[in-house]
Amino acid sequence: MSQQTLSGPNLRNRYFDSLCAEKGLIWMGQNTNHIPAHPAVEEAMVASIRAGEFNAYAPPLGFESLRAAIVADLAVPGEAMVTEGGVNALAMAVRARCKPGTTFVTTDPTWKWPGLMAAQMGAEVIEVPIWDPATHYRLTPDQLAASVDDRTALIYIVDPNNPLGISYTRDEIAAFCEIARGVGALLIHDCTYRDFAEDHTPALRIDPENAVCSTSFSKWLGLAGMRIGALVVPPKLVEEFAPFSASILGASVVAQRGAEAGLRVKPEWMAEVRRINRANQEMIRQAVEATPGLSMVVWPSQANFLCIDTSASDIRPEALVEAYRLRGVMIRQGTYHTKRFGDRFIKVSTTVPEDWVRRFVAQLPEAMEAARGLNDVAAQF
Repeated sequence: MSQQTLSGPNLRNRYFDSLCAEKGLIWMGQNTNHIPAHPAVEEAMVASIRAGEFNAYAPPLGFESLRAAIVADLAVPGEAMVTEGGVNALAMAVRARCKPGTTFVTTDPTWKWPGLMAAQMGAEVIEVPIWDPATHYRLTPDQLAASVDDRTALIYIVDPNNPLGISYTRDEIAAFCEIARGVGALLIHDCTYRDFAEDHTPALRIDPENAVCSTSFSKWLGLAGMRIGALVVPPKLVEEFAPFSASILGASVVAQRGAEAGLRVKPEWMAEVRRINRANQEMIRQAVEATPGLSMVVWPSQANFLCIDTSASDIRPEALVEAYRLRGVMIRQGTYHTKRFGDRFIKVSTTVPEDWVRRFVAQLPEAMEAARGLNDVAAQF
C-alpha cells in the first residue's frame, strides 16, 4: 500500500511502526519512562512468564493483592478496578456516564482522548482554555463553575496537566469537587503524573463519594508497552462501571505482577527516577533559555516532560519535530494535544537516560536551523 492511498488509521499506524522499527531511536515525545527497570520488576515479570501464568485470564477487576496495593498507594478510600492501561480506565467512566444530552467538561490543552471518547458517546465536549500566563496556565474554579450546568456528566482534570506540567493545590481540587457536586457531575481526576509532583492530593481523598481517580503504570514505572492501569472509585460505583469495562477478561497477568513488584519498591525507585527527571529538565531548561525564539511555558514542571514555547521563533512545531526525527529523536508537536494552541509549542519527555538528554541539547541549534527549511512535513500523530 502506497503512502498516498493509506487511510487515516493506517497512516497513523505506519508512522508509529516506522518509529518502532528505527534502531536506537531516542523516545522523548510520549512521556514514557525509559530509565532501566528496577531488577525486582523484571524478575517478577520473568518469573510470571516462566510459571506460565500468561496461559490463563486474570480476574476481571485485577488480582486482589494488586487492587489493594493501588488503593494503599493512593492513600484514598475506594476500590481499584485494574484495566489494560489508564486509557481503558478512563474509557470505562466515559462510557458509563456520557450520552446524548450530557456535557463533558475539560481543559484546553489536555490529554485529548477522553474528550474524543465522550464525543463518540454523544456528549457535548466543552474545553475551557487555560493557555494563559495570567492564570499560570491553570484552570480556575471560576472558569470551571461558568462551564458546567445540570447537563454536565463528567468533569475531567489531568493533574499534573499533560502537556503543560502544572499541578493543582489541595484547595483547588477541593473547589473542583464542590463544583462537581453542585451540578451532580462526577469528577475524574487523572493522576497519571502525580508521582512527579512536589505535592499532590487525589480528589478521592477530599470527596470519597463523587470523584474517581485514574492511575497508570506507564509513566512512573515504565510499563507503557505492558498496558496496565486502574480506575479507583467509590465502592458504590463498581457495579455501575464494571459492565462498561473493556478489560472484561482481565489485564495482562505479567503486567500485573510487574506492577505489584513496582509498588513494593516504589519509594527507592521513584527517588532515583525523580533525581534523573529533575537533572534532565534542568539541562533542557538551560539549553532552551540560551536559544533565541524558545522559552519554557511552565517552570518547574510537575511532571516528566517539558512544554517549550516556540511562538517567538519563525519555526513551526511540526518542522522542529521532523528535524529531530531525522536525527533519531522523537519529540511531540503541540497539535497532538490542542488545535487551538498547538502551533505554539513542542513537548519533550524527561524520564529518559541522561545521555539522551545530552544528545537532544547538543542537537538543538542544528535542529532549529534545519527546521526553518522544512516546509513539507509528513503527517504526525
